[in-house]
Amino acid sequence: MEAWETEIGRGVPANGLDALRSVTDRVQANIEKVIEGKPEVARTALVVLLAEGHLLIEDVPGVGKTMLSKALARSIDLTVRRIQFTPDLLPSDVTGVSIFNQDTREFEFRPGGIFANIVIGDEINRASPKTQAAMLECMEEGQVTVDNQTFLLDAPFMVVATQNPLEMEGTYALPEAQRDRFLARVSMGYPVMAAEIAMLSARETTSPIDELEPVTDAAEIRKLISIVGGVHVAASVQRYTVALITATRTSPDLRLGASPRATLHLVRAAKAAAAMAGRDYVVPDDIATLAPAVLAHRLLPTVEASMSGRGPAEILSGILAAVAVPDQ
Repeated sequence: MEAWETEIGRGVPANGLDALRSVTDRVQANIEKVIEGKPEVARTALVVLLAEGHLLIEDVPGVGKTMLSKALARSIDLTVRRIQFTPDLLPSDVTGVSIFNQDTREFEFRPGGIFANIVIGDEINRASPKTQAAMLECMEEGQVTVDNQTFLLDAPFMVVATQNPLEMEGTYALPEAQRDRFLARVSMGYPVMAAEIAMLSARETTSPIDELEPVTDAAEIRKLISIVGGVHVAASVQRYTVALITATRTSPDLRLGASPRATLHLVRAAKAAAAMAGRDYVVPDDIATLAPAVLAHRLLPTVEASMSGRGPAEILSGILAAVAVPDQ
């Protein structure tokens, strides 16, 4: 660890890291008032926010996917919009539409639901592929193009999308191009018994989400994002990351490995995680810990691997065990 640290130009001041940890701890504590017993999920959501990415939350109905996204949104004084994805949702409902004004005799742009700092896309895989595709430019480039006009989205910009497993009725599989634009995917899972009992008592009369107050704002989040950008990644850690990504592309169990965008996302997420841990440098453990959340949803197993019951997470686990970890 000392070798990784000595390569650093000390570009991140210590008080900046202290401020970052203070803010993220407050936001995480706020989220955990609503989502009990899932600190790792709340932490991953914050990593994605600071890495300027987008989060996909996948699990069965009723486990708190939408509640997590709403708790994150309410913890920060940002503009928030929710888009309920349904089979009849149109692309223009997401991006906006130009409408002819009879009084001015000109076309006026009416922004869609994507124009907010945090966009909650509820049950994103219930919309048609055409509507899902309307999110591609927004998520990758932070802008919307309608009728040859380009509109920039305010920073920070984050899509927090929820989806049900494909076995559920009325769902469409997200195309590979859209899955690749989500920095990380997490699953909520069922709560432990103690947390579920506590939930029954806490929600007898009111919902904890209604009592949440913002603990930070957009300006402060932008400052924290700039701090994360200054976190150092040593050459050995870069080589380790690329080795992991390359191994997914050459694995006989995968017909689609991770993209170069996945490499960038993994490093950005590791920098955010390192800053949240109080370090201004990334260590290989940051990469390895985040790899399942950042990479698994992008990988497609071969037919043979699927038939033998091996999914992307299990295959990735084997790759992580096989790739040598640098010691300096």
